[in-house]
Amino acid sequence: MEKFTRNSRVSAITRILTARPNTVINYNYFCDLLKSAKSTISEDIVIVKEAMGRIDGGTVETIAGASGGVKYLPNMSYNDKKAFAEELCTLLKDKSRVVPGNFIYMTDIMFDPRIIGAAGVILASCFYEKEVDCVVTVETKGVPLAYEVAKNLGVPLVTVRREAKVTEGPTVTINYLSGSSGRIQNMSLAKRSLKKNSKCIFIDDFMRAGGTAAGIKDLLREFESQLVGIGVLVDNVGAGRKLVEDRISILEFTSVDDEGNINMQLSPMYNS
Repeated sequence: MEKFTRNSRVSAITRILTARPNTVINYNYFCDLLKSAKSTISEDIVIVKEAMGRIDGGTVETIAGASGGVKYLPNMSYNDKKAFAEELCTLLKDKSRVVPGNFIYMTDIMFDPRIIGAAGVILASCFYEKEVDCVVTVETKGVPLAYEVAKNLGVPLVTVRREAKVTEGPTVTINYLSGSSGRIQNMSLAKRSLKKNSKCIFIDDFMRAGGTAAGIKDLLREFESQLVGIGVLVDNVGAGRKLVEDRISILEFTSVDDEGNINMQLSPMYNS
């Protein structure tokens, strides 16, 4: 069988690592696939690691030991993250996005693969050290963002429903207080969706008063699991006191003034 060239091996290793973010892949896998010695694969991985570092494309980490291997953590440089946030802020400050009730139209943003792909990398990079078991979201337009974060963290996505579905079998349903409307609402999660003692993060598109996030926290307790982080695309800091703390956002929204101007800015993570 014709041997792989170094360029071919490096390309293949890069493709495999980036397709399976935050997942440890054993060296033996690459050795068998590329018909090469472990020492050769080690040298190839050093090349991939250096290249990723030079383009600020994330990090390649090696894990020692018999069960070790190599994994890729997607990331962006600080300047690239800030440039993306500024571009997104400009898009969302367009007056034409204001709809009756002073809401901001964001559906096109939340279903744009380029935007959500970059936002998913940024938010995921904030939680690499949390050793997350799954990403949790609710069945709203925030699902694409939550999916991207879950993909980059290499963990499953768990979707909480507003109403229980017969097709999902036994569910756990709780009541929670909406922080923005002050009304009691429901959320449900199938018992098979989440293992006990899971460490979870909640991802959403827009946070108002934090009622949904607080409800998620209570729901996770029913599964003997915990919420270890919250990430949102836009945080409504003008909503007053939040029902949850320690959240991470890319942008902050304050208000829509009488002239229809949208007051929005980059989150504190971009302060330097």
